[in-house]
Amino acid sequence: MSRTDEMEESAAPLIEHLAELRTRLIRSVLALLVGISICFIPIGGDFIAVHILNFLLSPIEASLRALGDPSPTLQYTSPQEYLFTLFRISMVFGFAMAFPVIAFQMWRFVAPGLYKNEKGAFLPFMVASPFMFLLGATFAHFVVTPLAMSFFLGFADVSSIFANLLGNTPELPADAVVVPETQEGIKVTFFGKVNESLDITLKFIIAFGLCFQLPVLLTLMGKAGLVSADGLGSVRKYAMVGILVLAALVTPPDVVTQLILFTVVYGLYEVSIFLVRRVEAKREAQLRAEGYYDDEDEPADEAPAAKRPFEDEEDPEDDPLLKEFDEDEDDEDDGMVDKTS
Repeated sequence: MSRTDEMEESAAPLIEHLAELRTRLIRSVLALLVGISICFIPIGGDFIAVHILNFLLSPIEASLRALGDPSPTLQYTSPQEYLFTLFRISMVFGFAMAFPVIAFQMWRFVAPGLYKNEKGAFLPFMVASPFMFLLGATFAHFVVTPLAMSFFLGFADVSSIFANLLGNTPELPADAVVVPETQEGIKVTFFGKVNESLDITLKFIIAFGLCFQLPVLLTLMGKAGLVSADGLGSVRKYAMVGILVLAALVTPPDVVTQLILFTVVYGLYEVSIFLVRRVEAKREAQLRAEGYYDDEDEPADEAPAAKRPFEDEEDPEDDPLLKEFDEDEDDEDDGMVDKTS
């Protein structure tokens, strides 16, 4: 076989893997494009992306109405801003809808290189990860974001420029935009932009979705032997400080919101310790069943006595070759003593 044939034969598996990777990537991109296209299907006179935008901005609407604004309003200041906002929403939720297909394609590409036990260990984490992210996103949207919006918007003197107009100008149309007159000072009002308000909501969703990945990440690391339940328990006080810092950075300077985040994330940390301990107990039971487990923590009074060297072997003093060698050395020593004398 020539050198060229050897090179072509060794390169064939790599070419096959690259071809399979290309196929998986093409299918994933097509699934993403389908998800993006679904967001632009019109329903009820508006695109699905518009309904998703209204859903994401509902905490701001509820906060404004609670502060006395009868007509919450957001604006966009450039012609393309609203369209790009809808496209951004379609990208995020298109990826969410296409994630099952993308995850399946990733699994089909990686699975042939895994052992059977590795497949059984890795597959549950692929299912648990999107579920925990969805749980964190739901918590952020329905609990954290309304509290944050109430805190931020509570600093404005007037929730919207429409607040003081009702009843004072009956001759104007209901949808007229009029700035209220002021005798002195500056009237502080909220007239937010669509993309900036959406950016705050998405940041909360992503941040809490990632925080809820803590049990999945630590359990996977425990299964790989990178962390232990005792180790996580020993650094519990440092984890509490880190979670408090995270709560101060992610949430607004509101004690209630920070306490809610700290309670939830620290609870997830304790759940992670419990899951890692279960993984360790299961691994220990499996090793005991296979006869590979070594009881290193066995008490000293119950531990078997240490064996002396050659205890299970034949006594070296009974070896005839060693006896003959010792006799020869004794004879040589006696001859040297005679000569010197």
